[in-house]
Amino acid sequence: MDHGVDLRRLVGRACDLIAMPSTSERPDELRRALEFVLDEVGPRFAVRRFLSNGKPSALVHRPGDEHFRVVLNAHLDVVPALPEQFVPRVEGDRLYGRGAQDMKVAALVMADVFRRLAPTLDVPVALQLVTDEEVGGADGTAHQIAQGVRADFVVIGEQSGLRVVNESRGLAHVRLTAKGRAAHAAYPWLGENALVRVVEAINALLRRYPVPDTEVWRTTVNVARVDTPNAAVNQVPDAASAWLDIRFPAGDDDWRSAERIEARLGELTGVTAQVEALGHPHHADPRSVEVKLLRQAARDAGFAGTLLAKHGAADGRHYTAAGVDAVIFGPGGDGQHGASEYADLTTLIPYGKALGLFLRSLSPRWPAGASGPDGPARPG
Repeated sequence: MDHGVDLRRLVGRACDLIAMPSTSERPDELRRALEFVLDEVGPRFAVRRFLSNGKPSALVHRPGDEHFRVVLNAHLDVVPALPEQFVPRVEGDRLYGRGAQDMKVAALVMADVFRRLAPTLDVPVALQLVTDEEVGGADGTAHQIAQGVRADFVVIGEQSGLRVVNESRGLAHVRLTAKGRAAHAAYPWLGENALVRVVEAINALLRRYPVPDTEVWRTTVNVARVDTPNAAVNQVPDAASAWLDIRFPAGDDDWRSAERIEARLGELTGVTAQVEALGHPHHADPRSVEVKLLRQAARDAGFAGTLLAKHGAADGRHYTAAGVDAVIFGPGGDGQHGASEYADLTTLIPYGKALGLFLRSLSPRWPAGASGPDGPARPG
């Protein structure tokens, strides 16, 4: 009988995967990480491969399956880090290293659950492996959706402490630009300082969207960079720009389209606004059968199964835009994108158990209340 996740083996393989510096600018490492996880799944499945702008991805499923009842989505790319962060270490119940929490360990649990359970289910499921989530997901999840990949429901293994994230804010990356008139710095009245115009625009924007003192569920603006091509201290700059990262909930209509955002920010700041990236908010119906079953599976695995709204964006927004409900559901940990990132090893077996219970609860072969290798499978 298959008894679930082998924690010792999982930690060893996770250390091997964390040691791969699979950042966006290292395509060889992205491919190596993808092949590593595909090897973990094994040869019994069909593998559909994709490549977009140098970013590889794959969809793994039983031969002949096309439209999927559930897709398990995992990304294998990580944000850049110092070399020592790619040297994993275990301290007590924590596995440290870049990608431990976000989200290589969860990817391996998903691959293990898929490998063990996909052949036993009466419903088609797929494992979706991508390598560009940290840079927006356009060439991974979004590309696969554009190529026709579809599902009724998607589980994204980003960190959540076995809570079910059914909502996350959208994002807009915007550049503000201003033109001025160059002049000698000794005669500033002869010029027009573009950098001052950009700073004034930022101040106007932050008056409308002030930086919060505590956690809030509303639109926030982060000023990431202010720049000018001006190279001389004794010259009035005639051009300047600012980069903004704007996060917004589904109810804020000002951010529905790039055109609306550019018009809104232009009116508010008095300078030119250009949207360079736009990701819509992610939302899944908390009343849906799938969300209820997943919450029950988390409870059966020993966790509360609570709902959670996350501030950061993930690839679920690409499915929301395609009309497919997606949730984030992953193990525990902390330090995402930081020097002390870690996965909580005590959550990995419950996480694998919950995923298994959820998948069985959708399969007629495992009726409500029936026991499989991971315990009871039943709706709540």
